[in-house]
Amino acid sequence: MKKSEKQENSSLKISHQIRVRFSEVDSLNIVWHGHYVKYFEEGREAFGRAFELTYLDAKTHGYATPIVKTVLEHQLPLRYGEVATVETTYLNSRAAKLMFAYRITNEKGQTVCTGETTQVFTNFDTSDMALNLPEFYKSWKEKHALLHD
Repeated sequence: MKKSEKQENSSLKISHQIRVRFSEVDSLNIVWHGHYVKYFEEGREAFGRAFELTYLDAKTHGYATPIVKTVLEHQLPLRYGEVATVETTYLNSRAAKLMFAYRITNEKGQTVCTGETTQVFTNFDTSDMALNLPEFYKSWKEKHALLHD
C-alpha cells in the first residue's frame, strides 16, 4: 500500500463460526493451507450480509469485486471437526477498493491464521476498473461514517 493511501481500522467487524469438514483436511488430519482462502470468503460473505454489502449488491449496481491481493500468515493448524471463528474487519481506504483483515481462531481462542484481502470494483459488463468510488459504495460509506474528507 502506498503512503498516500491512508488505511484505517474501522469498527465494522463480524465474527463467523465454521466447522472444519472432513473434505478440508489432508492425510495429517490438518486443514490444507488453501482452504483458509475459502474461510476468508465465508467471513466476507457474513460481513456483507450483516452490513448490506454483498457481492449481489455490487452486481445489482453493475459492478464485480474481484480479489487482486491475498495475504495469509499461518500460525497453528486446524483439525477435522474443530469449530473455528473467522473475525472479519473492514479496513477503510480512500481508494475505490474493498480491504478486509482476518483473524481465524481455534476453540481455545488461539490465533490460527491472519490475513488480508483487497478487492477492486470493475464494471460487470466490460471489466473496466473503477477509478472513483461507485455511487452505491460511496452511499454505503456515508451510512457507516467512513467517508474521508
